[in-house]
Amino acid sequence: MDILKIYKKSIGFPLGRQFFNFAIGFRAPFFGKIKPNIVEMKPGLCVVKMNDRRSVRNHIGTINAGAMCTLTELTAGLAVDSAIPKNLRWLPRGMSVAYLKKGKGVLTATCQIDKNKIKTGDVLIPLEIKDNKNDTVLTAEITFYISERKT
Repeated sequence: MDILKIYKKSIGFPLGRQFFNFAIGFRAPFFGKIKPNIVEMKPGLCVVKMNDRRSVRNHIGTINAGAMCTLTELTAGLAVDSAIPKNLRWLPRGMSVAYLKKGKGVLTATCQIDKNKIKTGDVLIPLEIKDNKNDTVLTAEITFYISERKT
């Protein structure tokens, strides 16, 4: 499935972006829990927003670390999927996260990949999440295992 092609087709229709966001959550229900809003996607780039709602908050009223990690994995996964050639596949293998500030308000995750760094084996993919004041809330590196698709 070419997720980038589906995204480009979807956003050309009225309510297409909302349909695409819903479809992501339907296809991978865990991602649907954060109600992602994919605002930009092109080869090697993905930007996803997540609203601050009660269902993603922790006991101190800020956005839960787990919700931010879910946003991180979704954003990086879509960026990798849009960057790799069709003969390759990917699987997240590990994640290193630094929580720099409490998450409040709308959070925006951005992952940009240099397509020239995509190769088979383990590839480190950086990502950051910013709040609506443009302060960095979280930085992460996800290790993706890239391998040839079985034919």
